[in-house]
Amino acid sequence: MKYDPLTDNSPLEDDLTISLPSRPQASPPPEESQAVAEPSPELEEEPLGRIEQFWLQLREAGLLQPALRVATLVLSLVPVLALVLIMRALNVTTVLTEASNPARNALAAAPPTPAAENTLETLPPLITAEMTASSGVYRRINAKTIIPTRPRVDVITYTVQPGDSVFGIAEQFGLRPETILWANSETLRDDPHRLQVGQVLNILPVDGTYHKWSEGENLRSVAEYYGVEPEAILQYPGNHFDLFDQDPDNVNIEPGTMLIVPGGKRELINYGPPRIPRDNPAVARTYGPGYCGEISDGIVGDGLFVWPTDNHWLSGYDYNPAANHSGIDIGGKRGDSIYAVDDGVVVFAGWSSSGYGNLVVIDHGNDWQSLYAHLDNYFVSCGMSIYQGAVIGTMGTTGNSSGPHLHFELHYGTSRVNPWNFLP
Repeated sequence: MKYDPLTDNSPLEDDLTISLPSRPQASPPPEESQAVAEPSPELEEEPLGRIEQFWLQLREAGLLQPALRVATLVLSLVPVLALVLIMRALNVTTVLTEASNPARNALAAAPPTPAAENTLETLPPLITAEMTASSGVYRRINAKTIIPTRPRVDVITYTVQPGDSVFGIAEQFGLRPETILWANSETLRDDPHRLQVGQVLNILPVDGTYHKWSEGENLRSVAEYYGVEPEAILQYPGNHFDLFDQDPDNVNIEPGTMLIVPGGKRELINYGPPRIPRDNPAVARTYGPGYCGEISDGIVGDGLFVWPTDNHWLSGYDYNPAANHSGIDIGGKRGDSIYAVDDGVVVFAGWSSSGYGNLVVIDHGNDWQSLYAHLDNYFVSCGMSIYQGAVIGTMGTTGNSSGPHLHFELHYGTSRVNPWNFLP
C-alpha cells in the first residue's frame, strides 16, 4: 500500500514524519510499515539533514538547553581566538622579515669576541653624531690637533727678486703698497720705481708706518703726526715695551729704535717733475739736465687724446696715487714707437735725475701736460711744436726701471689725473 499525500488524509506514520509529542501513534504492523517505507518510483521523499537529526536527538534527550548555552559560550570565544590568531600571524611575519636580513643574521650569529682581544687595533670605529645614519657616510676621525699659527708681530726682511714690484710684494704679504714704501723710506724714497733686484726690504706685520726714534722726540707728537693714539704704539707687541712702562709722556726709548706704528699714515714725497709752464720752464732746472728755457709760442691741443703706444696693456704699476704712482706703466718691447697724445710744445726733453731716465714732457696749452718716461731714445728737443700722433721716441728701460715699458702720466692744472679716464 502506497502513501499518497494528495489523496490520503490519514495521519503520517512515525517512520516517515517527525512525531509530535502531543499526538503519539502506535507502531504499524511490520508488513504495513515495510510497505509504506518503500519509496515510490514517481515521488521519493528527501531524507532529513544531519544537523536537523542532531538537534532532534538533543531535544529528545532533553539536552537542547544545555547545548544552546554551550554554543553561546563557544560563539563568544570566537573573536578572542581570531585576535590571537592575527597576533600570531603578525609575529610570524616579523620573524620572516628579520630572517631576510643577512647582515643582521650574520651579526647575530657571529661569536662574541673575548674582552681580552678588544685592543685599539681590533675595536670598531667610534660612531659619533657626525655620522649620517640615513646615507651611511661619516667623516673619518682625525686624531691630530691643529693649532692655528699666531699672527706675526715682528718685522721681517725680504730680498727683491726679478720680476718683483712694490704692488706684488705688498699683495704677497697682505699689505697695502704704501706700507711697503713707508717701511722702506730710506731705500725707496717713496718712489716705487726705485725698486731694484737684490734690495733688502722691511716687511711690517700690519699696515702702518715704520718710525725711527730720534733723541728729544715725544711719543704723543709722533703718534699725532701719524694719526694714531700713543697707546697704539705702546701696546703693540712688536714694539716690546715694558707692560709697566705705559706713560706716553715719560717713556724711555733709545735713539735709533725702530717703532711699528699700526694704522699710521703720512704723506708720500713725490719726486716727479713739477708742472712746467711754457712761460717759465726753468722751474724744472733742479729736476735734471733736460729742462728747457722760456717758450713764448707754440701750437695748442684740443684735449682729445690718443694712445701713446700701439699696445694697450699694463706691464707693471697701475695708477695709484696712494702708493705714489701717478701714472700707468704700458707694456711693450724695447724700441717700440712712442707717440704724442695731443698737439703741444716740448717743455722737457732729456735725462731726469729722479729715476725717470730719458723723459719728455709736452705742454698742450690748455692746462694739459703729458709725460713720457724711461725712453730708450727721444727725437724731440725743447720748444719744438709736436702734432698728435707724431713719434717722439722709443720705449726703453732707462732710470729706475725693471724692464722695457712706458711710464705715462697726464697732468691737468696742478693735479695728476688717472690716464684711464681720458684715453680712448
